[in-house]
Amino acid sequence: MKYDDKVKNRLKRIEGQVRGILKMMDEEKECQDIVGQMAAVRNALDRAIGVVVSTNLEACIREQIENGENTEETIKEAVNLLVKSR
Repeated sequence: MKYDDKVKNRLKRIEGQVRGILKMMDEEKECQDIVGQMAAVRNALDRAIGVVVSTNLEACIREQIENGENTEETIKEAVNLLVKSR
């Protein structure tokens, strides 16, 4: 699957957030502030996972419909990916 720049940019922002957390740790910032930023990274990563799975699911479903194939198993796999990611 080809990943578009929007998804890659999401991950680059997350990478920047993680670097920011490490800097906060080096600066000995308060635990609450660091945990808050870590939660923000986790949420951003969860959203990125959702985008990747949904984009891939859409492409797979379109292809299967064009080929006259059943889409049920693909949908189940996508749901399982989302469940495993949590």
